[in-house]
Amino acid sequence: MQQNPIRRDGSRVSYGSPVQESALATNKVLRSTYMLLSMTLLFSAAMAGVSMALQLPFFGPIVTLVGYFGLLFLTTKMRNSTAGIICVFALTGFMGLTLGPLLSAYMENIPNGGELIMTALGSTGFVFLGLSAYAVKSQKDFSFMGGFLMVGMLGLLAVIIMGLFIDLSAFQMAISAGIVLLMGAMILYQTSAIIHGGETNYIMATVSLYVALYNIFINLLMLLGGSRN
Repeated sequence: MQQNPIRRDGSRVSYGSPVQESALATNKVLRSTYMLLSMTLLFSAAMAGVSMALQLPFFGPIVTLVGYFGLLFLTTKMRNSTAGIICVFALTGFMGLTLGPLLSAYMENIPNGGELIMTALGSTGFVFLGLSAYAVKSQKDFSFMGGFLMVGMLGLLAVIIMGLFIDLSAFQMAISAGIVLLMGAMILYQTSAIIHGGETNYIMATVSLYVALYNIFINLLMLLGGSRN
């Protein structure tokens, strides 16, 4: 006969108890998030390929920001419905389209551009798997990083806006390194939030992790490309 699991204090957890139900709900959110994230990453990569095949030009920061925040607002509004999943694919597909011109520029203008792209892609995957595994295995609560991440995201937005009016290319390496660190912290924070019940909506969790991976990939690519524009 199967016995009920034992808590750390030695007491047994009865089947159907709030503790067990909470753990099952957490695991479901985590699985759903990783599944949706995998699908959106593949879709985003496909749209980047379409963008490269069609030789689309750079969208520009204004179009990119308006498209991103518009689709993000729509996704947030629809996050509790099936339409939210469609919005996630629309958002990640759009970001894939914006990525295509950058990849084309590396392929066409840098001799080892393809190698740099694959290196950045592999490094992004390694960072994500490493940080996610650490958050899951350690069970540490990274909610204390919320304030830091909010300030960091506001700072990042300010840098983007400043870049529209001021040439920040001289500081690009430092900015890219800072963004990679910030997005790494975002992965830890978001994964921890799912594990500890702070995030129960897998659609919004997917968006957060996708944005982190997108920015890590782009800025690792810039770091690997060095000072070449």
